[in-house]
Amino acid sequence: MDLFCKNIDFQVASGVHGIILGGTLGESSVLSQEEKITLTGETVNYLDGKVPVILNIAEGATQDALFWAAKAKDLGASGLMILPPMRYAADAREVVTYFKTVANSTDLPIMIYNNPVDYKTLVTTDMFAELAECENIQAIKESTRDISNVSRMKNRFGDRFKLLCGVDTLAMEELVMGADGWVAGLVCAFPKETVAIFNLINEGKYEEAREIYRWFLPLLELDIHPKLVQYIKLAEQHCGIGSEHVRAPRLTLIGEERAQVEKIITEGISKRPNL
Repeated sequence: MDLFCKNIDFQVASGVHGIILGGTLGESSVLSQEEKITLTGETVNYLDGKVPVILNIAEGATQDALFWAAKAKDLGASGLMILPPMRYAADAREVVTYFKTVANSTDLPIMIYNNPVDYKTLVTTDMFAELAECENIQAIKESTRDISNVSRMKNRFGDRFKLLCGVDTLAMEELVMGADGWVAGLVCAFPKETVAIFNLINEGKYEEAREIYRWFLPLLELDIHPKLVQYIKLAEQHCGIGSEHVRAPRLTLIGEERAQVEKIITEGISKRPNL
C-alpha cells in the first residue's frame, strides 16, 4: 500500500484530474472482492477529496454490477466507469437495459467504457441515444480505435456526453478533434508528460504538444499490447513509483522480451523532455 500511495501522490502532484480504480485490462480480475473493497476505501480516504476516485465495473451479472455501484457509493467513490456485460455477448437491447438498470440504481455519475476491440461489444450511437435519458450517464471512454467517432458523437450529441480518449496512441489525435479528456495508461509511470500534453492541446499549443507526444509514442505503444500490465508496471519500477510485481497467471517479464521493453523504457527516460 505504501508504494501504491507513493504513485498516487506523484499522480496528484503532476496534475491528474482523477483516479480510476479496477481497470479491466489491468489486474482487477485477480483481486478478491474484499481486496477491491479495501483498495477503493483506502484510496478514497487517502486522497480525501483532492481528486475524484472512479471505480470501474466489469461484471457478467447485472446483480453484481448493482452490488458494486452501491458499494462504490458507500465507500465514497465519486463515480463509476462501466463496461457492457462480460463474457456473454449481449445484444443491443440487453446492453442498453444493463446500463440503464445500473444508472437508475445510483446517483453517481457514470462513464461508459466503449471498447469493442478488447470486449467485442460496440456501444453504437443509436444505443447512446437511448442511454441519454439517464442523466447520470455523463461520459464515455472512447476506445473504438476510430478517431472519427469523436466527431460522430459530437455531431449527434453535442456536449451531452463528455468524451475521453481511452487509447494512449490516439490521445493527441482525439484531443485535437474535440475529445474532452484522456483516460491514460502510461500515466501510471509518466504522469507529468501526460498532463503536459493534455494541457498544451487545451491551450492550442499543438507544436509543443506534438514534440512531447512524438517522444512519448514508443512508450505509449506499451499500452496496446496484451501484456500492457507487465509493461506499464515495469515502467513504473524504472521511474521509481511502482513495482513490476504481478499476480498469477501473469508473470514478470524475462529474456529477450524483457530486454526489448526495458530498452524502450530506458531510452524514453534518458531522452525525457524538459517540460
